[in-house]
This record gives sequence, structure tokens and C-alpha cells, in this order.
Amino acid sequence: MFIAWGRWAQTPIACIFNDTFNWTSNNCNMSRPIQATIYSAALRHNLARARQSAPDAKVWVIVKANAYGHGIERAFDGLKGADGFALLDFDEAARLRALDWRGPILLLEGCFEARDLEICSRLGLWHVVHCNEQIDMLAAHKTQQPHRVFLKMNSGMNRLGFKPERYRAAWTRLNALPQVDEVSLMTHFSDADSAKGIDAQLAAFETATHDLPGERSLSNSAANLRHSVVLAAKSDWIRPGIAVYGSSPDFPDHSAGHWGLQPTMTLSSKIIGVQNLEAGDSVGYGSSFTASNAMRIGIVACGYADGYPRHCTTGTPVLVTGVRCRMVGRVSMDMVTVDLTPVPGAGMGSDVTLWGSASNGAVLPIDEVARAAGTVGYELMCALAQRVPTVVD
Repeated sequence: MFIAWGRWAQTPIACIFNDTFNWTSNNCNMSRPIQATIYSAALRHNLARARQSAPDAKVWVIVKANAYGHGIERAFDGLKGADGFALLDFDEAARLRALDWRGPILLLEGCFEARDLEICSRLGLWHVVHCNEQIDMLAAHKTQQPHRVFLKMNSGMNRLGFKPERYRAAWTRLNALPQVDEVSLMTHFSDADSAKGIDAQLAAFETATHDLPGERSLSNSAANLRHSVVLAAKSDWIRPGIAVYGSSPDFPDHSAGHWGLQPTMTLSSKIIGVQNLEAGDSVGYGSSFTASNAMRIGIVACGYADGYPRHCTTGTPVLVTGVRCRMVGRVSMDMVTVDLTPVPGAGMGSDVTLWGSASNGAVLPIDEVARAAGTVGYELMCALAQRVPTVVD
């Protein structure tokens, strides 16, 4: 074994290696300046904003995809005021139980095979039923503890669920099973974020369920914010997802600020190099940007290997010392380049905000960066790379 000292660390850091050059220390940290910050206060604020739109409903906070890339453990303190958590897999459910969460947890896609029902019993999970095969599993299941289920209707999304004309038969069958404790009713709106709206799907749901007992769960983020007047009295449970994480569910029609949402994740870095360009000089792979006049550019320690979208092009907004600038050229694996014209005093070590909140209070909404990449804020959050150090504020 030998000890390798971190050459660039502000204080010496020892990394212990074995004779095959696999380091075994858990205290060897790179000083590359990129960092993600998760804001517990913003998560609490956005959760309260969701409740405001449906004050009489309980709240399932959606924490699938590792809490939309925020990390379940990191987001938990900001979200533990929810009435329940909804997710997809047993690993995430077990992590919530390990955090001492004793409230409801809902499996949004339900069980995939019969043995999953035993795990539901062990972890105390509620689960969605969306097909006859899942009812068959329950009917054959031997249990001393009846299951709490949410029966899903396919009211027009055409992913999971029973068509309206078959929904009542599924409810009748489920309700007759001794393995089932209580049947709640749910659907999912496909166009709550657009002009098409929810009317047709809501009518289909109400027609098929008007005299069925059980709690209802209807509203995702877009429905909760855009259609709260219609839905406030119709949902016993709302299911906010993206809005809780500070992204607008109907951008660009409305911004996160319009809905009173706060960014819950900031991706920040620093300038690690500066180049002075002359007219005609190009930047980066493929020379996709060519300077039309003399200019300074900053090289930022962030690239697609960090989760920054490779499809972002020249013009994508970036904050340098809190001032809005533009990216130029292609996104590389580890670097992006930024036009420093609006901030002539910026240079080596200057703060850069790729999305989220700058130290001076300026905000770069994640939705704007996502639009420049031809995608949505959900994807950027979920794509944050494991190599990015993440802290909770």
C-alpha cells in the first residue's frame, strides 16, 4: 500500500491505495467545483403551495425516480409534512421506512408478480391495481392483513388502468375479496397541462364511479394548479410531483414563479479557465460557434457527464455571478463555455449557476434550460449524475 496526497486540495487529503491501485479511503474528495444543492425550505414551501390549491385533500408526494433526482434521503426533511409518499419500487419504499416514515406509501404501478404482495405486507404498502392479472394475484394471495388498494381507471391516458366501461366490474370483483381492505378510486389526466384540459376524462371518471364508495385521487401537479376550482372538492388525495420540486407543470404557458413555486435544486460550478477570442475564432467540438467580434469566454466545470443536457446549444441561459449570460458552442463531457460579455469582471473562480438560485438571489429556472435542450425540467433533475457532489441546505 501507499499514500497519495491530493495535490490540488486546499488541505492535504490522504487516499490509501492497495497494491492493485484501488483506493480504499472514503475521505478522498476531488476539488472540482461543481455542486448540486437541495433546498429543504423550498420543498416545504412547494408542498404547502400544493395544499393551498386543495386545502381539504390529503397529499401524496411523488418521490419516484429517487425523488426526481433529488435523493429520497436528502429530500425527506423537506417533504415529511406530506400525508403519504407515492413511488414505484420496493427499494425506495424500504428507504422511506428506514427514515422512520410510518405513514402511507403507495406503489403507483402496483405489483408486478404475486410474491410482491408479501413485500407489500411486510413494508405496509398500499398499491395500485390497474389490470385483471393484479386482481388474480390478490385473489390467490394468502394473507392475514388485508391490502389497501387504489383501483385505476384508464380515462383517456391509455397507459395503465381499466376502461370506464370495465371499471365497475373490476371494482365489484376487488371489493368482494377478503384479501382487500378498502378500495380507493383513481385516474390520471393526460392533458391537464394544456388547452385540451380535463373535462372529457373527468366526465368519464365521474360517470363510471358516481355511486361507488371510496376515496378519490385525481390531481397531478398540473391538474392541482390549473384546475383547482373544478377539482378541489373532488379529490380526497392529490398527487403533486414536479411542482413540489420547483418546476412548472405547464411551462412555457406558465413559469414556476407564476405558480409561486421555488427552485429546490441548484446546479452550480465555477469558471476554471478564460479565453480571449478574435473575430473568426471558433469554440469547441465541431466549431459550432464562431465569434463575430473580439470577446472573452469562460470555461465552466460542467458537462454532459454531470447530467447537463448535451443538446443545449449557443444561447442557453447561464448565470455568471448572478448575471444572465449565454452558453456558446457545444456541451462537452466535462465543460461548457460561456460568453462573458455581460460580466467583464468575471474570471477564474467566478461563480456559475447552471440552473437554480445564485448567491445574489437571481434565479435561472430549470425549465428554461430544459427548453433550450428540447426537453422538460423533469429530465434534467432525474439526470443529475452521481459524480456531482450534492449537499442539503
